[in-house]
This record gives sequence, structure tokens and C-alpha cells, in this order.
Amino acid sequence: MNVFALLFVVVGLGLIGWLTARARAVRFDRGGQKRLHSLPSQHGWYVAMWTVLPALLFVAAWTALSPALIRDQVLKAPAAAQLSDFAFERDTILGEARDVALGRADSTFDPTADALVAPMREAIAFYGWTGTAIAILLAFAGGAFAFSRISPAFRARTRVERGLMLILLVASLIAILTTIGIFLSLFWESIRFFAMVPPQDFLFSTHWSPQLIDPNNPGKSLGAVPLFWGTFFIGAVIAMLVAIPFGLMSAIYLTQYAAPRVRAWMKPMLEILAGVPTVVYGYFAALTVAPAVRDLAVHLGMPFASAESALAAGLVMGVMIIPFVSSLADDSIAAVPTAMRDGSLAMGATNSETISRVLLPAALPGVVAGVLLAVSRAIGETMIVVMAASGAANITLNPFESATTVTKQIVDLLTGESEFDSPKTLAAFALGLTLFVITLLLNIVALRVVKKYREAYE
Repeated sequence: MNVFALLFVVVGLGLIGWLTARARAVRFDRGGQKRLHSLPSQHGWYVAMWTVLPALLFVAAWTALSPALIRDQVLKAPAAAQLSDFAFERDTILGEARDVALGRADSTFDPTADALVAPMREAIAFYGWTGTAIAILLAFAGGAFAFSRISPAFRARTRVERGLMLILLVASLIAILTTIGIFLSLFWESIRFFAMVPPQDFLFSTHWSPQLIDPNNPGKSLGAVPLFWGTFFIGAVIAMLVAIPFGLMSAIYLTQYAAPRVRAWMKPMLEILAGVPTVVYGYFAALTVAPAVRDLAVHLGMPFASAESALAAGLVMGVMIIPFVSSLADDSIAAVPTAMRDGSLAMGATNSETISRVLLPAALPGVVAGVLLAVSRAIGETMIVVMAASGAANITLNPFESATTVTKQIVDLLTGESEFDSPKTLAAFALGLTLFVITLLLNIVALRVVKKYREAYE
């Protein structure tokens, strides 16, 4: 049975369990002879949870496990004896047979795959119906168990609340577990990389040329300092020189000067920038901003200026970050009590003096934290630098020259045809781990700034 059809059946059984449990609880309460501890609907939710959740957990586990079981059964078929010992070729043939068995393709390209279509179809049907039967039995068993516990004294409300709390706890742990999983995957591959390349060569060497790696000394060509500098120069210098002034000034205008009607339409228009896909910013940087920056460099006396300059990528990245800085600064300024502003104005200060000497100092921790979060967002940006920045690893202070970033090089390293175990490919994971640690530290510092210097107003 199709997974979606099975989910529909399980949810339908849960609905039936909810209705029958509620009806039984109502019968207990009929006439007022026995007082229920919990509402009839809470008894219904208790039975529905026991009907649906075990079956759903099994379906999720079976969906992840069944492909391996199907593969093992197909490999035991006599026709599988002709398969190659190479894993890639074998998986390709099995994939062709699976596509035909599932109706995704009409025929196969390899005769060996054609012979495996029938065993594949049988295995898919067998494990599909096996999983369906077990899931439905679990739904019935869970529902029957919960239904048998319904009584006037049964504390269904407490059990439902605990079940909901557990579900919310699992949902909140998903983000944490995902972060840990990302870190561990990067860390494991980075360990393999640093077994080939000394960490000091990677972190402190200034020569980056992954296309020309010496097999005897790969660290000589994998010095990441130019990448770190390009990431800092584009994302933390040029982009922030654009985002911080414009974002902060727009926040000041919207909170202190703009009329309510102007703010009502201007703030959403500003936040539209945050919803623009980064690939659109990349096209804008590559097709519009980069040629303009190159023409400017030519007028300034640099006839050989590159169109893939650090300035072009940084300017567009700064525009992308403006809504981020503006929104956080807006919230920080708006959180300052109006009594402080009114007191300053009552003492004779002008509006601009009140903003510069009262509101901004009071909102400074939130603004600084917002800037740090914006920096972490900027240095992790990919599409803009992939489309507008250069692949040349240079250490330069000239914004009109080419520069590259960590994210740009990660894309280049992982889209080539190198072996996965080569230092060139594994360098992408080391770069990713370094970028992960940097952005994590920036976020931690931003949260510490807010926690340590936030003023509590009564």
C-alpha cells in the first residue's frame, strides 16, 4: 500500500477511536450517577493518540528500513548473480529495476536490470503489504489498549497533557539534534582531511590552489587564509558598511519620525527584501552591479579591473542584510520606554539629541547583537558570492580586485569530478566546519551581549 494511503487509514482509525472513546465516556457520565475525572473529548484524544502515534512511528521506521530489506531480497534472486562487484554500477542497475517496478519508467537500459524487475516488484509488494499489516495491527492494538482503560476515574486529561508535552519536547529537540548531526558529519570528514593535511598548513598558509595539489605535500596548496580573508572582507566589511548605516537609519526613521500611515506601508516594503530569493540577488549582482562596478573602476584609472570584484558581491550582500539589521534595530529602539524619550524632550533636548544620547545608548545592546547576527548571516551567504565573486584566492584591501569566499570554494570543490577521498574534496568539509564554528561563536557572542548588557526597564 502507498505510504500516503496508509497514513490516511491510520488517521481514519484514530478518528474512529476518538469518536468511540468519547461516546463511551459520555455513557459513563449519563444521568450524573458517575462523575468523570476528565472530559469525554479528553478520553477521545487519549485513545486517538494511542491509535495513531505507535503506527506513525512504525511507518517512519519502516520507510527508512524497507529499502535495505528490498535490496537484500533482490540480491538473493538468481538474476542478481550477474551483477557487477562495483557498488556504483550495482546500485545503478538496481535503481533502473526499481523505477520500472514502481512504474516510474517504461523500460531499462541494461538487460541485467530488466531481469531484476520481477524480483524487485515482488519484494516491493511483499514488504509494502507487510509494513501495512503491522502498522494497522499496531493501530488496533494501541487503540484497544487505550479503550480498555476508559473509566470514570481514569485521568485521561493528565495522560493527554503528558503526551502533548512529550510531542512538543521531541519537536523542540529536532533543531538541536539536527545541529549536532551537522557538526558530527562535518567533524568526521574533517578528521579525515586533517589526517592528510596538517591543520597548521590549512589554517595559516596563504597559498590556495586545489587544482594543483602535490600528492606528497597536499597542505602546500590548501592554505585557507585567503578564503578567510575574502569571506571577512566581503561579508563583514563591505556588506556591513552598507547594511549597518542604512539599516540603522531606516529603523530610526520608522520608529521616531515616520507617521503611523507611512510606517504601515513602508516597513512591509522594506521587509520584502528579506523574502527575495538569494539567487535573484546573485543575478542582480552578476548582471547589473558587477558591470557598473567594473566601469567605475575603469573611470578611476584601473583599466584591467575584474567584473568579479569583492565590491560587487559585498554591495549586493549588504542590501540583502539591510532588512535584518533594520528589523532588529527597530525592535531594540521600540523596546526603550517612552518615558525616557519624553523625559529627554521635556528637559529641552531636540529630537535628534534624544535619539543620539538617550535612545541609541539604551538600545545599543540589541543593536550590537543584531549586527553580529547579521555578520554571521552574511559570511554564510552562498548564491551571491557564487554568481558574483571570483574564484581567485587573493589577500587584498582593494575592493575592485577579485576575491573569493569560503562558501564559493565549498561549491567549487564539491561540484568537480575529484574522488571523494581526495584532499581536494575533503577540504570542503574542513572549510564547512570552520565556517560552522565561526558562525556559532558569533551567535553565542551576540546572545551573551544581549544577556549581559540588556537593561531591564520597569
